[in-house]
Amino acid sequence: MFSRAVRHQLLPLSHRLAAARSFSSTASRMADFTHVAIGGGVIGLATARHLALTQTNSSTLLLERHSQIGTESSSRNSEVIHAGLYYGADSLKTKLCIRGKNLMYDFCARYHVPHSNSGKWVVAQDEEQRAALEELHRVCRDELGVPTRWLSSEEARRLEPDVRCVEGVLESTTTGIVDSHALMSALQGGFEEAGGETALNSTVVAVEPTGVSGLPGSGGWRITVKDSETGEQSIIEAETLVNCAGLGAVDVHNMIVPQERRMKMYYAKGNYFSYAASKPKVSRLIYPVTMPGAGGLGTHLTLDMAGRMRFGPDVEWVDDPTDLRVNGDRLPPALVEIKKYLPGVDETALAADYAGIRAKLGKAGAVASGKGFLDFYIKKEDGFEGWVNLLGMESPGLTSSLAIGEMVGGLIYGERNKKAEEL
Repeated sequence: MFSRAVRHQLLPLSHRLAAARSFSSTASRMADFTHVAIGGGVIGLATARHLALTQTNSSTLLLERHSQIGTESSSRNSEVIHAGLYYGADSLKTKLCIRGKNLMYDFCARYHVPHSNSGKWVVAQDEEQRAALEELHRVCRDELGVPTRWLSSEEARRLEPDVRCVEGVLESTTTGIVDSHALMSALQGGFEEAGGETALNSTVVAVEPTGVSGLPGSGGWRITVKDSETGEQSIIEAETLVNCAGLGAVDVHNMIVPQERRMKMYYAKGNYFSYAASKPKVSRLIYPVTMPGAGGLGTHLTLDMAGRMRFGPDVEWVDDPTDLRVNGDRLPPALVEIKKYLPGVDETALAADYAGIRAKLGKAGAVASGKGFLDFYIKKEDGFEGWVNLLGMESPGLTSSLAIGEMVGGLIYGERNKKAEEL
């Protein structure tokens, strides 16, 4: 697929900084790199790849605090390619999800990333849920342009006899699944093949905008990085800073802004449960109707690339973003929700599987129909130059990742940015 470039660690990287400074001749741009992106999850990888591929005579460094890429939220999720049903007509989540979905299917086909356009059912069990789905069907058709179709309960039973859907089904025909690990490997390979550099074990401990005149950051950015293994610190200078640090993004944000602009991150742990029995057997994703104001989309049934069923995530609010223990106490309430749409599930075949943490800017608002809907925060930060800030990058972040990279390039370079399909 891709040749695997050397994964640069921090210490060798620091030895090369003096040589790297030679790429620019202007005093205000004597930086080590044109772009530094913080965070080696799927969004950071897609963004770094986009910048490396679209901007000639530039250099891009991706900083990742762990020993491997994508070990946090990017590899601990449902691995769903979302269609863009839930987020309203005018949100970034909708625009980037729809754009990202199309780019994702094209990218996976082009680079042989395992994926499947499996489809998804959202199932209604009573008249209130049916009315909500009929309205969602209308919004998808009339406002979003997202393909959906309505199935009666009788038609649904013929296709999936084990699924309970008393009042019918809204089918999303463009929802799918993807191997997130293979996706991130492909993104990293493309980034490094384009000349980008990945620095693993590189924890950002300080970020300082520079410049004696103009806005902070007009002279670039000074980033202090600690080697996660040795503790040695290095200073890296960049023309442009992209904060896509996922669970740590608000920490980076708070290193830079004044006290009154600091923000808080909320951490929603999602517990997942595996299923070991061969029956009941389902061939597509099954979701309950999402409750307005909820922090997630409900405990749903997803499939991996081998067709194995799993259930989750729920929403468990935690204070520690490193708390990845599956909470076994969450299985009984999850089972109650699962049995509403899969009554024949063998509860003895369910077991704790894994957990992931979603970084949120508040405790509600997973869907646009509820109060407190929380959109992606992606912007050139006010009062600074050369800083693109990405906060609250939860679902549908994986689906949107290629479109997010394209958007970040547009925020930095405007009309000089290239469309993702041109890469």
